[in-house]
Amino acid sequence: MADLRRLLTGHGYGDVRTLLNSGNVVVDSRRTASVAVAKDLAARIADEWQVVVPVVVKSAREFDAIVAECPFRAEALDASRVLVVFGQDATALQALEPLIALAEPGEFHLGERAAFLYCPDGILASRVADALLGKPGRGVTTRNWATTRKLQALLQS
Repeated sequence: MADLRRLLTGHGYGDVRTLLNSGNVVVDSRRTASVAVAKDLAARIADEWQVVVPVVVKSAREFDAIVAECPFRAEALDASRVLVVFGQDATALQALEPLIALAEPGEFHLGERAAFLYCPDGILASRVADALLGKPGRGVTTRNWATTRKLQALLQS
């Protein structure tokens, strides 16, 4: 993560902060469009490490709206069993619609800005979580509720 911080700082991103060891980065950017930032970050990572990874960028305002959109009383649930599925655009989220039928046990909701998965028996027992590791999940990334809330706090600091 230190290398990632150095890379992004060296390319003009300000106040680069990371969370955990899983690619969670918060940056200040002169660009206003999340899509433009996502494309730039993906290109920088590919150029530096010759690895192509999907990059999803949300502004602080977008992130707050996603947290507010969660259909579960997530704070009352085990945070490790609630996943937020982030996509860069509506198309990435719409591609997940077939997964709704796999949500037993549990619940899977497609929101306007993100999708939300509750796995009462744990993530490893969820057919939706398993499917997100395959083709349907190529354009999205997931974070559990605890990490989502930590990222929100980092965006607000």
